[in-house]
Amino acid sequence: MSDTTERLIPATRADGPIALVEYDPSWPQRFEAIAADIRGALGPVAARVEHTGSTSVPGLAAKPIIDLTLAVPDSRAEVAYVPPLEAIGYVLALREPDWHEHRLLKGADRTVNLHVFSAGNPEIERMVTFRDWLRSQPADRELYERTKRELAARHWEIVQDYADAKTAVVEEILARAIEAARSRHPKPDEPG
Repeated sequence: MSDTTERLIPATRADGPIALVEYDPSWPQRFEAIAADIRGALGPVAARVEHTGSTSVPGLAAKPIIDLTLAVPDSRAEVAYVPPLEAIGYVLALREPDWHEHRLLKGADRTVNLHVFSAGNPEIERMVTFRDWLRSQPADRELYERTKRELAARHWEIVQDYADAKTAVVEEILARAIEAARSRHPKPDEPG
């Protein structure tokens, strides 16, 4: 976290290992219901709502928290989306102006993480690319799950520290996904 990060609610504590559960086939339907509520609350302000995070990958063990990525016209313009989301039970938890102007809202029962970025922000495509790659590449899905399980078994004070510990394997897998996408769709000035 940078010096400009503003945490509005306390970080989620683990104080021990992280509890992962086996993939639940109801997660996609849960995402759809949550996304419908968000779209209903925000109307056209919700430019894009994606199911991201481990619960979006069939067969992958995960913390039972639905992660959504929401694109709005300008994530800095909180007045356009925070009050309508608060009206349906969300709480603004985190502002990260130095990291893509990211905002994090939590659902009332803390089983939903809503990541907000401005439409067109490249971090949205990174998250979707990572999800889609894990959905289609069993070897990398297994590598990611093995890493998650190894890390989850350790003692963590804060859940975010566990998430941060996965960064190296996420970047390794994402590099393969991006390279594969480039080789399938080279830019006109790149050799194909």
